[in-house]
Amino acid sequence: MEYARLCDSDYRFMCIVWEHAPVNSGELVKFCQAELGWKKSTTYTVIKKLCEKGFIKNDDAVVSVLIPKEQAQTKEAEYF
Repeated sequence: MEYARLCDSDYRFMCIVWEHAPVNSGELVKFCQAELGWKKSTTYTVIKKLCEKGFIKNDDAVVSVLIPKEQAQTKEAEYF
């Protein structure tokens, strides 16, 4: 599977997920509001997008990591 790159806002979101995972999606909304200034709808849109890209999964409103931070950083470094 080809690696899907993270844009800056996705990476900042993933940093929050990596720090707190597994995390309830409602709690993740609160973290994103506090740290990124995002609305609830923005957070849920990004959750859906990154689930589709294979970075995270959202089972029963619990967001878990599928790609560890170190792996994502290595892939980003290889790109450059």
